[in-house]
Amino acid sequence: MPVARPRPDADNAAPMEYANLGRTGLRVSRICLGCMSFGVPVKGALQPGRHAWVLDEAASQPFLRQALDLGINFFDTANVYSSGASEEILGRFLKGAVRRESVVIATKVHGLMRDEPNGRGLSRKAILFEVEESLRRLGTDFIDLYQIHRWDPATPIDETLEALHDLVRSGKVRYLGASSMHAWQFAKALHLADENGWARFVSMQNHYNLIYREEEREMIPLCQDEGIGVIPWSPLARGRLARPWQAAPTHRTETDHFGKTLYARTEEADGLVAHRLAQVAERRGIPRAQVALAWLLGKPGVTAPIVGATRLEHLADAVASLPVRLDPAEVAVLEEAYVPHAVAGF
Repeated sequence: MPVARPRPDADNAAPMEYANLGRTGLRVSRICLGCMSFGVPVKGALQPGRHAWVLDEAASQPFLRQALDLGINFFDTANVYSSGASEEILGRFLKGAVRRESVVIATKVHGLMRDEPNGRGLSRKAILFEVEESLRRLGTDFIDLYQIHRWDPATPIDETLEALHDLVRSGKVRYLGASSMHAWQFAKALHLADENGWARFVSMQNHYNLIYREEEREMIPLCQDEGIGVIPWSPLARGRLARPWQAAPTHRTETDHFGKTLYARTEEADGLVAHRLAQVAERRGIPRAQVALAWLLGKPGVTAPIVGATRLEHLADAVASLPVRLDPAEVAVLEEAYVPHAVAGF
């Protein structure tokens, strides 16, 4: 059960809530700060993980400080975000701001880091090299939650799982997590880990929000059955659920090439869901983002949405969503306009 703890140092903030991540004893804040927003802005042709809209190190500091002040202890990044700069920024900040044991650092491995045959993926060679690079950039001796960013069809999953198990046994990694994939793939990985006595995945970071609910069909029931903590990415649909549907595009929406692939084919139907969201938010007298996050936090199995922030009110709204409890009629209004989507985000 989530436990609330007052934060006297966070003015006018709702008390932070903490919950166990899946079946583990690891306690994490029910809002996770996603650190893809922090790195080195780039222009022109982009490679995976590089974006024009990210905040540089100086601009990121108020957000990281605000997260701590709000009681957030859970921070998610990836080696591919700004080619490692996100890890560096997060690591330097936390090292100077808190005791290492007081925070939970999550990072990921899989994406393209170098233009060479072994510069990406989930081979034993890639994993053992990249974990050392992530540890160096984060300035830490261990990673709390080490996640495979995607499924690697070029590497046998048992090779990946054994390499990850060795990292847990070595003490360099505390827990293992996975991210977007098919439910059958995740089930196979869990089965192989159990069969071989390897450390198993304890969390699933998947694409899940009011306008993309395909994970409810198979992945989330699987996670509930296996005791896996769900930590959704893009809980506000790249900001689409936080502002009027026809609002002028932001710098991020204009330059986020991956984000443009997620919702383009369901624009009209998604707009109806967003309209219902606006109605509920207006009746409640709270921002849309709070309602959208409250809906997600109320779904079975969801431990902590991963919330990115490029404005200080983004994190404030996220934490303010924690005490919001939607009634069944409001949930029905939000959900009934949903239409099936093609799988997106893998």
